[in-house]
Amino acid sequence: MSASKSIAVVVSSTRTPRVGPNVAAFVQETVLPNASSANLTLQTVDVASFNLPVYNEAVIPAMVPEKASFAYPHSIAWSAEMKQHSAFIFVVPEYNFGMAAATKNAIDYLYNELVGKPVLIVSYGILGGTNASAQVKTVLTGMKMKVVETRPALSFTGGNGPDLYKAMGEGVLGEDTRKAWEGEKVEELRKAFEELKRELEEGEVKKD
Repeated sequence: MSASKSIAVVVSSTRTPRVGPNVAAFVQETVLPNASSANLTLQTVDVASFNLPVYNEAVIPAMVPEKASFAYPHSIAWSAEMKQHSAFIFVVPEYNFGMAAATKNAIDYLYNELVGKPVLIVSYGILGGTNASAQVKTVLTGMKMKVVETRPALSFTGGNGPDLYKAMGEGVLGEDTRKAWEGEKVEELRKAFEELKRELEEGEVKKD
């Protein structure tokens, strides 16, 4: 790759307290060496900071910007943020055996900002968030994104125990969980990131 490309690490949980930012930080720290060596920059994008209500625009996102425009500042800001990135790492929680409403709602504001771009899905939850990961994959694949094959699922050590309650109740990533991820998930996360890089590189070749 020549010019530096930006990859957004999307924190898709919005409640308070939440462990999502800490999970995203772990993911970003893990893949940063791979990104730096390929002249890629990682930028955290926090859905919560955009204060998105349940989708309330009169227009369909697929019409923007060619045939219509967003009316609300929150939609305009969210669209502009996501449009500037070349690829994405979606960090998604699992609520009640599925994708969080905030995750789906944030995606529902978008279309042309995402089409054709590579995306890596990292999920987390008591069982690693695999249901949420599968649902997000279905949605983003339907939106013509290039979803990489490896989708790391991060579970909290001890199951329904202290680390889960720290994460859900305090927004804290437990020490045992962090150590487990450092020992068991680093290789998988970096493998998934390499797949993301390849998708990005292949997309550039096709443009040329």
